Amino acid sequence: MRKSHISLLLPLLAVILMLTGCSTTRRLGPDDILYTGLKGVKVETPGGEKFPDDVKESLTKAVSVKPNNAINASLRYPFPLGLWVYNNFPNPPKGLKHWIYEKLVEEPVLVSDVRPEVRTHMLDEVLDNNGYFSGSASYELVQKKNKKKASILYKIKSGNPYLIDSIQLLPDTTFLNHLIDSVASRSKYFHTGTRYSTDSLAQLRVDIANLVRNRGFYYFRPEFITYLADSLMNRGSIAMRLDLADNIHPWALDRFRTGSITTVINRNRGGGTPDTLDTRKGKIILYRPARLRRNLIPSCIAFREGRVFSVQQMNLTQTRLSRLGIFNNISIEVTPDTTDLSRRQLDVLIDCTFDRQLEASIEANVSSKSNSYLGPGITLGVTNHNIFGGCEQLNISLTGSYEWQTGHGRNSAFNSYEAGLNGTLAFPRLLAPKFVPRSRRDVNWTRVNLGVDILNRPHYFKMSQFNTGIAYDWRSSKYISNTFTLFKLTYTKLQRTTAVFDSIMAANPAIALSFMDQFIPQMSYGMVYDRAMNRDNTINVQLTLQQAGNIFWSIYEACGKKGEKTLFGTPFSQFVKGYAQIVYGRRIGAGKIWLVNRLASGAAYAYGNSTQVPYSEQFYAGGANSVRAFTVRSIGPGSYRAPADQVNGYFDQTGTFIFLANSELRFPILGPVEGAVFLDAGNVWTLKNEPSRPGGQLKGSNFFNDLATGTGVGLRLNISMLVIRGDLGIGIHAPYKTSRHGYYNMESFGKSLAFHLAIGYPF
Repeated sequence: MRKSHISLLLPLLAVILMLTGCSTTRRLGPDDILYTGLKGVKVETPGGEKFPDDVKESLTKAVSVKPNNAINASLRYPFPLGLWVYNNFPNPPKGLKHWIYEKLVEEPVLVSDVRPEVRTHMLDEVLDNNGYFSGSASYELVQKKNKKKASILYKIKSGNPYLIDSIQLLPDTTFLNHLIDSVASRSKYFHTGTRYSTDSLAQLRVDIANLVRNRGFYYFRPEFITYLADSLMNRGSIAMRLDLADNIHPWALDRFRTGSITTVINRNRGGGTPDTLDTRKGKIILYRPARLRRNLIPSCIAFREGRVFSVQQMNLTQTRLSRLGIFNNISIEVTPDTTDLSRRQLDVLIDCTFDRQLEASIEANVSSKSNSYLGPGITLGVTNHNIFGGCEQLNISLTGSYEWQTGHGRNSAFNSYEAGLNGTLAFPRLLAPKFVPRSRRDVNWTRVNLGVDILNRPHYFKMSQFNTGIAYDWRSSKYISNTFTLFKLTYTKLQRTTAVFDSIMAANPAIALSFMDQFIPQMSYGMVYDRAMNRDNTINVQLTLQQAGNIFWSIYEACGKKGEKTLFGTPFSQFVKGYAQIVYGRRIGAGKIWLVNRLASGAAYAYGNSTQVPYSEQFYAGGANSVRAFTVRSIGPGSYRAPADQVNGYFDQTGTFIFLANSELRFPILGPVEGAVFLDAGNVWTLKNEPSRPGGQLKGSNFFNDLATGTGVGLRLNISMLVIRGDLGIGIHAPYKTSRHGYYNMESFGKSLAFHLAIGYPF
C-alpha cells in the first residue's frame, strides 16, 4: 500500500516542482516590475504617539490593491498558476489549447498598474479629511533578489492632528434650530478637543436629519447642514461654525402633522368590489371578496391623524405590514395637503397588494442534518397564508427521505428512511396574558402543531413518534428573541425491533430504558441574543431550559398516587435539561477574514418517574457541527469505547452532559468560494455511573483527557442565502485508549480523517 501511495505522490511532486521552476516574469518588458502585494502602511507620529486605528484602516484601504493569486492585498497563494501559464505556455490562435490557455491565464499585475505615486495623493487626501493637514505620504519599492518583483511600502508622516477648539451653533430662535443644536451639542463627533474629521461631520449631518425628520420636519435633508471651518484663527486648531444652507427649501423649515390616512388593499389578480371601512387609523378600502380581519391593518399603522409626522412611524408601518406575510407589494406615499397650506399637513396613502393566499411546493433536495446524516429527500407542502382573514398561516407538509451517514467509519448498516406528516397553525399575535413582555415593532406568533414521524433503521428498529404542542415566538427587544413552549406532548413507540437490537438493549439496560415506549410531556423556554456590536465584532448567545413530567407528577402526587405514574397506561418521562451556547466572531484586518469561536455546554437529569433521560433528548458529540474529526456518536461518553467488533456501539455513545469548544478561521478564496481552518474539542459524559459503559461518567480529574480534539480544513460555497459546506476533520486526540501513547494517540493518519458535507455554517 505504501508503494502505491508513493507511486501516486511522485508524479504530483514532479508537476509541482516543474511549475515551481517556471518563471513568472519572463514576458515582462524591460521597465516592468511585477507587483507582489502591499508590504504595509508605516505611520510615523510625533513623539511616537498612538495613531488612530480607524484612520490607519482608511489609509490601508486606499492603497489595498490585490496582486496576482491574492487572498487579500498582503497575502498570496503559493502557486501562481495563472502567471505560470501567461509566462511559459504558448497561446495558439484557436483550438483546445487556446481554450485552455484563455481559461487558466492571468495577466500580471504590474507596479505601474497600481500607480503608487497616485495613491500617495490619495493618502494625503485621507490625512486631510481626518485632520492631519501637515501630514505627508511617500512610497518605497521593496525588492529582494529578483529585481523584476516588488511589493510596496507606504510611509506616512502624520504630523499633529488639528483639533476643534471652538464651536458656534445656530441661534436658538426657532424650534428647528433648537433641535439641531441639541443633536450637535450631544454628539461625540462635535465638541472641543476632538480631532477634525469630515466623516464624523458627515455622520453628524445624518444624525441631525434623522432627528428633525422624526419631529415633523419631513422635507429636511442632511445636505441642508453646512460647516464653516477656520484654521487660521489659532494655528494648529480648527474653529467650527454650524449653519443652514442658503438654498434650503422653505418646506424644510416647516413642521408638518399627519393629515388623512388612507389604506388601499388590492386583490392579487386585481379587480373586485371596493368596500370602505372607517377605523381609528383612517380609512381602509378593501377590494372584496378578499378576507381580512377588521382591526388587523389598524394594528400595523403607526400614524395618528393630527399628530406630528414622523419618518420613524412611516418605516415602522412598512415593517409591520411586510411581516404579516400576506402582501407582495407595499408602498407608502406622502403628499402635502394643498387644500389649506396654512395647516401644514401630510396626507398618507398606503397601498398594499395581496400575495397569493395558497402556496404549494414540491421540493426535492439533498439534505444534510446536524447529526451528519446525508441523503435525498422530497417535501410536499401546502400553506394558506390567511386562512381566517387575520394572517393566520396553516402549513401542512409531507416529508420523505432516505439517509446515510457521512464520515469515516460508517457503513450501509446505518442507512435509514424517514417519513412524516406535520401540520402547523400560526397566529400573528400572542394568545397569552398581557403581562408577557413583547416588542410592538415586530409580529409575535403563536404556533400550534400536530405531527407524526416514522423512522426505520432496517437492521435495528422501526420507531413511530407523535407530537403536538403550542408555542410562542416573540421579540422582547431589538436583539432578543424568545420561544416559550407552553405544552409539548411527544409519544414514542418502538413498533419493531430485530434480534441484533434486542441483544444490544439486553447488554445495556440504561440504553434500553431510554428507548422504552413513553410519553414526554414538556415545557421549555429558549432565548437568543444576536447582535453585531460593530462592523468587526458579533455575538450570539443561546439559552434553552426545558422540563418534562413535573406538572403531571405533581398532580399525581397531590392525588396520592405513589410509585410509577402513567399517562393512558404508558409511563411518562420526568427530567430537566438545559443548554447554553455563546458564539463570538471578530473580523481580522479590514477584509472578510473572520475568527469565530464557540463555547457550549448542556446537561440533562432524569428523576422521579424516570431513571433515564429519553434517548431522543440525550446529547451526542462528533459530526458536522461538533468535533468534526469524528463522526456523529463515535466518541463518548467520556473515555468509553465500544468493542471493536461491536458495530452497535453507536447506540451507546450518547450522554447527559456535553461540552464543546470550537474555533474557526473563515476567509474568502474566489468569488462565492470560501475557506476555513478549524480546531474543535468536546465530548459527552453521563451524570450517573453506568457499569455497562466504564469511563463514561463525568469526573473533574479526567475532564481534559476526555476531550476529543481535532483540526481540519473546509471549503464553503456561499450562494446568496445558502451555504454548502465540506469539512475535512483531522483527529489529534481520541478520548479512549488506542494503540498509541501520548496526547496524539490516533492510530494512523488515514484513520484520523472524517469528511462531512453539510448545509450552513457549523455555528
